[in-house]
Amino acid sequence: MKASRLVVSRDGAADGARAIAEEVPVAFTYGRVTYAVMMATPADLEDFAYGFSFTEGVARPDEITGVEIVEHPKGVELRMTLCDGRDVAMMNRRRKLAGPVGCGLCGVESLEAAIAPVRRVESDIRIGREEIFAGLARIGAHQTLNAETRAVHGAGFWPLGANDFTAVREDVGRHNALDKLCGALDCEASDGLVMLTSRVSIEMVQKSAAVNAALIVAMSAPTALAIATAEEAGITLVAVARDDAFEVFTHKHRIRGLA
Repeated sequence: MKASRLVVSRDGAADGARAIAEEVPVAFTYGRVTYAVMMATPADLEDFAYGFSFTEGVARPDEITGVEIVEHPKGVELRMTLCDGRDVAMMNRRRKLAGPVGCGLCGVESLEAAIAPVRRVESDIRIGREEIFAGLARIGAHQTLNAETRAVHGAGFWPLGANDFTAVREDVGRHNALDKLCGALDCEASDGLVMLTSRVSIEMVQKSAAVNAALIVAMSAPTALAIATAEEAGITLVAVARDDAFEVFTHKHRIRGLA
């Protein structure tokens, strides 16, 4: 969408318009019962449905038999149908999550649930530093919404030996962008690297581990808990990544020449 704005400089002021990122409530419903409501960018919503369902432990892609995108006056409903018996199991662990844009663990009911055991990633992938630098140089070209708005995060997947990303997803929420990417990849990311334009907190590592991603590259810094979780999960965590350098925090053996 476009928003009117006044540009003020040292020399004066001028009217104009700017492309603005949209932010709407997106409800995840299973069997017509709401499980979660997230504030998100209303794009790539089917990917969001599959990726969120998987990384949050609600359902595997093959357990979702249908996704209907229903527009409402104040938001969007992702209406999912699960295979026989799965709705009841899901409702038994429903967490009634309501997530603002910056939220990754809203609605979790205990400390144990927030820092649950993470999946151990098993992967013998090795990647060269030149591929990491190539990904950093290319991801901006795939962020069309961010180029217009300067207000959204990106998450991309670069397969081992590739010359470009096979998928990049954007959203005002960094967790949402990663969930959308996971959905686009059919919830499997073992043969390449996941690149994030955001910082890395624990839930970003947890979601990456859920799709068996062995290597995370982030442009911003990680938190201490993210580093500890990546170490536990067997994930190579690269962060503070720039066009001339990056920092490796865990499992450096996956980057050729560093072991």
